[in-house]
Amino acid sequence: MTVWKTSLRNFLAHKGRMALSAVAVLLSVAFVCGTLVFTDTMNTTFDKLFTVSSPDVSVGLKAAEESDAEPDHGKPQTMPASVLAQVGKAEGVKDAEGQVTTLQVTLVDSHDKNLSPDTGAPTIAGNWTRNDLRSMKISSGHAPRGPTEMMIDAGTADKHGLELGDELRTITAAGDLRAKIVGIAEFTVTNPGAAVAYFDTATAQEKLLGRPDAYSMISVTAEKGVSDQELKANVAAALGDTSLYTLKTQAESAEDSKDSMGSFLNVMKYAMLGFAGIAFLVGIFLIVNTFSMLVAQRTRELGLMRAIGSSRRQVNRSVLVEALLLGIVGSALGVAAGVGLAVGLMQLMGAVGMELSTDDLTVAWTTPVVGLALGIIVTVLAAYVPARRAGKVSPMAALRDAGTPADGQAGRVRAALGIVLTGAGAAALWATARADEASDGSYLLGAGVVLTLIGFIVIGPLLAGVVVRGLSAVLLRLFGPVGRLAERNALRNPRRTGATGAALMIGLALVACLSVVGASMVASVTDELDKSVGADFIVQTADGQPIVPQAAKAVEAVPGLEHVTHYAYLDATVTSPDGGKDDEGLVAADPSYQQDVHREVLSGDLAAAYSEDSVSVGGDYAEKHGVKVGDTLTVAFRAGGTARLKVAAITSDDTSIDGGAKYISRATAAKHIAADQLPDSLLMFAQAKDGQEKTAYAALKKALAPYPVYQPRNQADYKEDLKDQVGQLLNIVYGLLALAIVVAVLGVVNTLALSVVERTREIGLLRAIGLSRRQLRRMIRLESVVIALFGALLGLGLGMGWGASAQQLLALEGLNALEIPWATIITVFVASAFVGLFAALVPAFRAGRMNVLTAIATDG
Repeated sequence: MTVWKTSLRNFLAHKGRMALSAVAVLLSVAFVCGTLVFTDTMNTTFDKLFTVSSPDVSVGLKAAEESDAEPDHGKPQTMPASVLAQVGKAEGVKDAEGQVTTLQVTLVDSHDKNLSPDTGAPTIAGNWTRNDLRSMKISSGHAPRGPTEMMIDAGTADKHGLELGDELRTITAAGDLRAKIVGIAEFTVTNPGAAVAYFDTATAQEKLLGRPDAYSMISVTAEKGVSDQELKANVAAALGDTSLYTLKTQAESAEDSKDSMGSFLNVMKYAMLGFAGIAFLVGIFLIVNTFSMLVAQRTRELGLMRAIGSSRRQVNRSVLVEALLLGIVGSALGVAAGVGLAVGLMQLMGAVGMELSTDDLTVAWTTPVVGLALGIIVTVLAAYVPARRAGKVSPMAALRDAGTPADGQAGRVRAALGIVLTGAGAAALWATARADEASDGSYLLGAGVVLTLIGFIVIGPLLAGVVVRGLSAVLLRLFGPVGRLAERNALRNPRRTGATGAALMIGLALVACLSVVGASMVASVTDELDKSVGADFIVQTADGQPIVPQAAKAVEAVPGLEHVTHYAYLDATVTSPDGGKDDEGLVAADPSYQQDVHREVLSGDLAAAYSEDSVSVGGDYAEKHGVKVGDTLTVAFRAGGTARLKVAAITSDDTSIDGGAKYISRATAAKHIAADQLPDSLLMFAQAKDGQEKTAYAALKKALAPYPVYQPRNQADYKEDLKDQVGQLLNIVYGLLALAIVVAVLGVVNTLALSVVERTREIGLLRAIGLSRRQLRRMIRLESVVIALFGALLGLGLGMGWGASAQQLLALEGLNALEIPWATIITVFVASAFVGLFAALVPAFRAGRMNVLTAIATDG
């Protein structure tokens, strides 16, 4: 009980010094709990939507589910309308409806503005059925009754200011459909951002599926007293042969949808938790520094406790109890803040179009348990070493001045261990750069990153002595005696400086690494485009949708073009002469594709690969299966028959564009696949006539203006878009890393604040011999800047090493260029100086306000 009272008294006595450490724990726990609550809420939202909207039993087409053909080809898989009659005759069926659904549509208004979501959520078009009333209700107007009428969801109407009577155009593979809005329906459950358009059944069949006598699936409602499982069995019996269909109960449909969405949510959850883990790692340094300095400042107090009979264990336990209290307070506040963070993320998602209702806010019992356990355990573990150091304080320490002598240089054992770890990590990174396989190199890269990071942390005090002196010679000496004092303060305790700098080092190392990788990816693809792409223009969608025939015809009709090349993907299983099967499919293109994308030919004639019943293969595939020019491959097209194709060429895989692809001509594809099953083009390439590049580009943009989902780009646009996409991804990562950097800044603030308290008497003496308040504040600011720059220098250097090694792995995938983004690196380094200045504001202000006589009279 005495230990608890002593610990509680000390905790409250130093509550100001504990506050920043508590904030670090709070932020880290909040990020973890916020992530868990946010993803659990998204799961709840989608689970409710999938459960409510699923019919009692659904009958779908097995081929559509297995091949997932629609997203790749734009040709919806359908079942004949006769299936509906068969299902309707099954025992226990109250109602059976044919449903038409497709995701391959684009909604545009009268000004050709794309109304589809820009959040990644789909645009869904179909027929309005009684099953839709499970999840929606008509809030105004009425359901569509003919080919000129449509209904949209309330979210899309509100977002784009649409009203009843407005005319929209729906772009589909079967043609454009113009219809007026006659109804608006709102979700009775949360709509997570999808845009939904409804038509009457006949119009949906003709314009969305391209077949008047077909459906996408059948929705079946059970009679009262008939279970879903019984109904499923009855429907299966009515169909007889179910080899072409998949039958699912409501629970099974919902579970399948949950699984597909859950995989995406899990990736997002674990990625965010990874960044929370980085913040926790940085927070460990803050907590270790806090308790190390508190122990040093309480040396006399701890010595007196030992002198009056406290054992080492009691002293040790006293410090650990303080850490436990810190962990409890910080974690409890972090759990509460995490719920608030989740609500904030939901509001942010709502602002960009993905609606998540707070009615679905889900706080599982595991979330606060995980948050509290994680925060408390991490805090107590971080305080363990300082606690052991406190237990070793001898009773004689009560007779000496408080404080611990300066560490000087790190111990020889620590220095030796740090050098060994860093050397081993550097060796692993060197081996990464020379790996022959990306899979092997990735393990070496991971080992190198971990070992060099730990090595730099361990060797930090030794590096502090060297790096801080170097930085001081360049920066601090310019400020005369004040600069030299700041240098000596930073060097007074290398272990503390090393730990403070290491906290900042971790976040900046990851920033530098990702910057190098991102810049190298952009540079590599840019170089590859310059080297390989001969086409002037490329047409494609941002989300990989196929190009509808009417848009393709618009491109073909553009004046000033030398040629237009179609590029489509074919689902197929390829069997090599050795019996090996490959399901990666083929590319069907026009012969002019050779001019649009230049490929290195290892053997054979690439032009011959575009002749009838011929194919080209990649070098790795040929080597793996022993394929040579002249061999025959058996190709089973998923949407057609089986063909025997002669290998006419083998191309190099040493490229980031279509590496390893197998090519055939569109004529060969048309020979073996029915016309209505031929896939639409995923890409189109175009070459302008000499001297007409600008006019052709303007004409191409004008021709595709009615189809805003398709983006015509020249090579300069393509490179800029690629750069923007990588930049946006990196900005998201940098935003997540910002939490770790904020915690690191708190560490600098805490170190300086406790350092000022530790040096109270010294500061008073300096003021007494003539150091002005302004000079004192400048000294503390300069000390903070040099510590921040020390951490930045280590982090940026380490991160560039990681990034350069990672790029060598990318080179194995055809991304050969190493690019160091010096502008970013220099900006981050300079920004670190401002971080140091910011961190020193409060400690410097407090130091400047000290009363000189009171400071001199301070004991320790």
